[in-house]
Amino acid sequence: MSKNHCISNKTLTAIVSSWLQFTKFTPNPNHEKKYIFLVVLSVLSSCKVNQLTGKKTFNVFSNKQLFPMAFSQYESFLKEHPVIRNTSESQNIKDIGGRIAKAAQLYFEYKGAPNYLKEYAWEYNLVQNDQRNAWCMPGGKIVFYTGILPVAANSDGIAAIMGHEVAHALLDHGGQRMSLSLAQQGLNLVALKATEKQPEKKRKAILTAYGLGSTVGAVLPFSRKHESEADKIGLELMILAGYSPQEAPLLWERMRAASGGKAPPELLSTHPSSQRRIDNLKRWIPEAQKKAAEIQSRE
Repeated sequence: MSKNHCISNKTLTAIVSSWLQFTKFTPNPNHEKKYIFLVVLSVLSSCKVNQLTGKKTFNVFSNKQLFPMAFSQYESFLKEHPVIRNTSESQNIKDIGGRIAKAAQLYFEYKGAPNYLKEYAWEYNLVQNDQRNAWCMPGGKIVFYTGILPVAANSDGIAAIMGHEVAHALLDHGGQRMSLSLAQQGLNLVALKATEKQPEKKRKAILTAYGLGSTVGAVLPFSRKHESEADKIGLELMILAGYSPQEAPLLWERMRAASGGKAPPELLSTHPSSQRRIDNLKRWIPEAQKKAAEIQSRE
């Protein structure tokens, strides 16, 4: 991590390099372009310390800004989609979610921030949808699709997924993704402005090169890093909540089998490959068990 920026040097270099791909075609950029670029760089330098990890992250949004928007979107989603209520499956989702949330509270108490989760409003809903998916919005609003339940297979499998989704919320990944999107939109505007006087064919080539560079070099690695972070913290949370961590790599073996082995190359994906996740989870289990035991010993 750079001392001056809250995104990695590699990610920042990829974005700036993409900028240079088209500015080299405009050797005398005017003051307006210089100004816009400085504004974008100031956004890229915005920092927020994550209370769970203690690390600086690239996040321009506070919880007070982000949570009301997320809660409103969540309510709208529930009104527009078939929520399953009062079944054993939906109740199991809520029960497991509650146990993982309690584990999260223990984690923050261990970190010396017992009041941090007061702004969170945990909610867990099961929605009728054949997609193998689950997601969590900032502030703790979680949805499981029915399509993921056969792959989860059991309560430990659901806990592995739940731990992962809760970890996304605790790690402020939603705010970080929105912040990177905001920065990328700013750079897109700069790119359009910087190339407006170029011949159309050259302009398209420059913008294409920039788009590919910023996506593959910055956005996708950013997403894969988030997924790996959530896998690791989620593993610790499910252990703290009393579930078997051995189920986590088995879950991803089932996920890979259910997808028929079809996945884009990891370089072009927002997620790590299934095999990488399986290998990581197996390697992390002893460390996660040790961390969970340490947290529980301080209760």
